[in-house]
Amino acid sequence: MTPPLTELYAFACVARHRSFRAAAQELGVTPSALSHSLRQLESRLQVRLLHRTTRSVTTTEAGEALLARLTPALSQIGGALESVNDYRAQPQGQLRLNVPRTAAYLLLMPLLPAFLRRYPQISLELVCDDKLVDIVGAGYDAGMRFGETLAADMVAVRVGPPMRFAIIASPGYLAAHGTAQHPSELAQHNCIRQRFGNGAPYAWELEKDGEALQVQPTGQLTLGEQPLMVEAAAAGLGIALVFEGYAAQALAAGRVTRILADWCPAMPGLHLYYPSGRHLPLAMRLWIDHLKAALAAAEHPSG
Repeated sequence: MTPPLTELYAFACVARHRSFRAAAQELGVTPSALSHSLRQLESRLQVRLLHRTTRSVTTTEAGEALLARLTPALSQIGGALESVNDYRAQPQGQLRLNVPRTAAYLLLMPLLPAFLRRYPQISLELVCDDKLVDIVGAGYDAGMRFGETLAADMVAVRVGPPMRFAIIASPGYLAAHGTAQHPSELAQHNCIRQRFGNGAPYAWELEKDGEALQVQPTGQLTLGEQPLMVEAAAAGLGIALVFEGYAAQALAAGRVTRILADWCPAMPGLHLYYPSGRHLPLAMRLWIDHLKAALAAAEHPSG
C-alpha cells in the first residue's frame, strides 16, 4: 500500500530537522502525533526509517535512501501545487524567513503592515537570528544577510540600502571625558561592548581613506541588543557603536552625539537569499517585489 503523502512529508521534515519537536513546530502538530505518524509509515513500509533516542533522531540507511529520492519528488509536488496560486484571485501561501535583528527592526517591520494588508491570505514568520544558519536544513524559505556573508550557492537579491554604523556618546559623557579624535583614543574610554548570541564579543571595524582598523573595545558594560546600547550611551555610561538607524531618534533629540563619523563608511545593504534551482513561490515573489519597491523609493525619492 502506498503511504499517504502526509506521512512522507512528516518523515522528510523530521529527517531534515533531526528532531520531532522542531518538525512538529514547523508542521503545526504535536510531537506525539508526529511520532505516531512516523510509526505508521514504518509499519506500512515494514522497515525502520529513524533511529530514536532520548537525545537525538537520525535516519537509518533505509531512511537515508528514501530521503534522497523523496526530497526532489516532494519539491516537485510543492512546486506543482504552488503554480495553482497564480490563478487565485487572492494570493495565498506561507513564508518563513531567517533574518538578523537589525534587518527585522530597521528594515522589515516598517514594511510589514502594507504587505500584510495587501495580501491577507499570505502568512509570514520572521525568526531573528544573528548567526549564519543553514536555511535549507532548518526549513526556511529564505534568509537575509549583509552582502559579504552570502553563500555561493544562493540566489541573492539586494533589498536594503547601504547601512552605516554610528559611534555615539552622551554630551555629558563627552564633556567629562573628552571627545576621541582618532580610534586609537577609544582605549582610554569606557566603551559599551556588544556580545553576540554565540558568545563572541564584537570588535569595532573602522575605516577611513583606505586605512582599516579593528578596535577591541573595553569597558564596564556589555550588552546583547543595540537598542539597549543606545539607551546606555544616552545615560552617560560610555561610548557605543550601533547601526545609525537605532541611534536616529536619540541623535535627533540630542540625547547622544555622534563622534568619529568619518571612520564609519557605508557598508553593503541587506540581501534576501534563497537556494538556487528551487521554484520560487508566488508569495516569495510578491515579498521580494515589495522589498525592491521600497528600496527603489528610498534610493530615488520623488519630488
